[in-house]
Amino acid sequence: MDTISIDVATARSTPSVADARESTRDFLDLLVHPIAAEAADTVVLVVSELVTNALRHGGGTCTLDLTAHPDRIEVAVHDRSPRVPRMRTPDLNGGAGGFGWPMVNRLARTTAVTRRPSGGKTVHALLAR
Repeated sequence: MDTISIDVATARSTPSVADARESTRDFLDLLVHPIAAEAADTVVLVVSELVTNALRHGGGTCTLDLTAHPDRIEVAVHDRSPRVPRMRTPDLNGGAGGFGWPMVNRLARTTAVTRRPSGGKTVHALLAR
């Protein structure tokens, strides 16, 4: 089982969403048992959405954990906010979003949100390998 942990923040001198995507690609490219390009694109998209949401709504920093299991890739994003993601009607006109969480739920085999004892939460997504 391969695992990587990446600290992500919004400050310019620290990792960003783009860095999280790049680190995810690097992680997937280095797997002993590689995954198909389409599956890798899906993992990167889910990482991008979850990290963006964590930075936007979760306190400005987060940690991304990626784990490769024999049949799935596990994405876990930890942030400081106790508020869980919620389904809402996407804003088609005002640019207020609402697309990411429904998309993550459609792309992932399963999603889950757990509260952390130290505060905040972890959003998990399991994706087909």
